[in-house]
Amino acid sequence: MADRRLGRGLAALIPDIPVEESEERISSIQEIAVRRIKPNPFQPRENFNESALEDLKNSIAEKGIIQPLSVRKTDDGYELIAGERRLRAVTALEIESVPAYILDVESDEDMLELSLIENIQREDLNPIDIAKAYNKLLADCNLTQEQVSRRVGKERSTVANFLRLLKLPQRIQESMKRGELNMGHGRALITIENKELQNNIWKKIVKDSISVRQVENLAKAGDKKKNISKVAEDKSFFLVEAEEKMRTFLGTQVKVKAGKKGGVIEIEYYSDSDLERLTELLQ
Repeated sequence: MADRRLGRGLAALIPDIPVEESEERISSIQEIAVRRIKPNPFQPRENFNESALEDLKNSIAEKGIIQPLSVRKTDDGYELIAGERRLRAVTALEIESVPAYILDVESDEDMLELSLIENIQREDLNPIDIAKAYNKLLADCNLTQEQVSRRVGKERSTVANFLRLLKLPQRIQESMKRGELNMGHGRALITIENKELQNNIWKKIVKDSISVRQVENLAKAGDKKKNISKVAEDKSFFLVEAEEKMRTFLGTQVKVKAGKKGGVIEIEYYSDSDLERLTELLQ
C-alpha cells in the first residue's frame, strides 16, 4: 500500500500534481541494500559540507536513519532521487541496508524534475547551485519561469534573480559557492557593467566582509566617477541617473541613447520568460 503521507509530500513538492495522482506514484517503502543504490545522475548539488556530513554520520550511527531515502527502480537495482547526504553517510559507516520509498518515476525528465525540486527546497543549497537547478528545469524540462516558480513555491521574480547570478564571472560564482558572499552581494555585483570595478568590489567583499549596502554604494560611486568624466563626450549626467533608476527597477541592463530630438532606450533580456517578466513590469 502506498504511504499516504509521502503522497501528500509529493503533492507539496510539485503543486501541479493533485494529491490523488501523487499517491499513485509511490509503490512501496522497503529496506534496500545500499550497494544496489546508484547515485542520482541529476544531482544539482556540486559541493557537500564535510563538517555537516560528519555530523550526519554521527547522528545516523547513534539513532539510525529517521527519514527514508527516495529511489526509483531500475533494471539492475535502484537509482537515488533524494537523500544524497544520507546515502554518503551510510556508505561511509558501512551500513548494509536503508529504508527507502520506491517511487513510480519512469521518465528521466520526471526524475530530473523531482531531484532538482527536492534539492531547491533545502535551505543549505548555495545560490549558484539553486540558479543552476532553475536553469536545468528551464532547459531540460522545457518549463517556463512561471511554471518553475509554481513548482518550487517561489515568486517568479525570485527565480529570475537567481538565474541572473549565472551572468557573473566564474570566479565570482565559485566564491559565492564557497560562502564568501551572499545572494544580495551577487545581485549588486551583477549591476556593475565595468568589469574591473566589479572585480575590485568582489575582492573587497571577500577581504573585508562588507555589507550589501556598502557594495551598492561602492558600485554607484564607481559608476558616477567613470560616467561624470565622460559627460561632455558621451551623455548627460541626467541620462546616467535615468539609466541607473531603470536598471534598478527592471533588474536588468538598461542603456539610454540621446538623439537630436528624443532618443532610444535599450533594455536587455536573457530569455523568453525574462522578456515576459519585463513586459509585465512595464505594463
